Amino acid sequence: MSTNENLIWHEGTVSRKRREAINRHRGLTIWFTGLSGSGKSTISVALEERLTNMGCRTYRLDGDNVRTGLNRDLSFTPEDRIENIRRIGEVAKLFRDAGVINLTAFISPYRRDREMARALSNDNDFVEVFVDAPLEVCEQRDPKGLYKKARAGSIPNFTGISAPYEPPEKPEVHLHTADKDVNACVDQLVDYLITQGYLESSLVAAAGSAR
Repeated sequence: MSTNENLIWHEGTVSRKRREAINRHRGLTIWFTGLSGSGKSTISVALEERLTNMGCRTYRLDGDNVRTGLNRDLSFTPEDRIENIRRIGEVAKLFRDAGVINLTAFISPYRRDREMARALSNDNDFVEVFVDAPLEVCEQRDPKGLYKKARAGSIPNFTGISAPYEPPEKPEVHLHTADKDVNACVDQLVDYLITQGYLESSLVAAAGSAR
């Protein structure tokens, strides 16, 4: 008998619905995907600041940060990239169950892996955000100097250079960061969350005063 056959999910008495009622918003995953340098981390930080000022419970999972701890044993091979996203998808699911708005900023280059993260539960509270900037713009920005290293051959399996990126086909939100600044992107995201009913009316009023 395998170990998995001996595992039984232990339900608690505090439901997700009760947690969400306290928080005054739904548990939600906002999954930022895009090339390195497209603006994922910058926008996720700004959105978290806006939502926190509105009174939302939030937590941000950033690609580099997670790889210093939870996923520090993973490389950037295709196999490890898949495992990286699988683990993050499971963590994001737990945050949703906690009633928290979690923001994940990962290149997450493969469509099937992003769909795997979405499909981990049937709550429909998964918002894919395509942070879209042309490769040449990302290379010009190159905030970490990674493209320069990748072009020189010192970073293998670098997305956009020596490894593929599969853009979302139907993201919930599409941000064009080559011609839109951070505040405009955050406005677009907050407007989406309001119109889709993710935030209660009391938080919506706070959103207006936070701009």
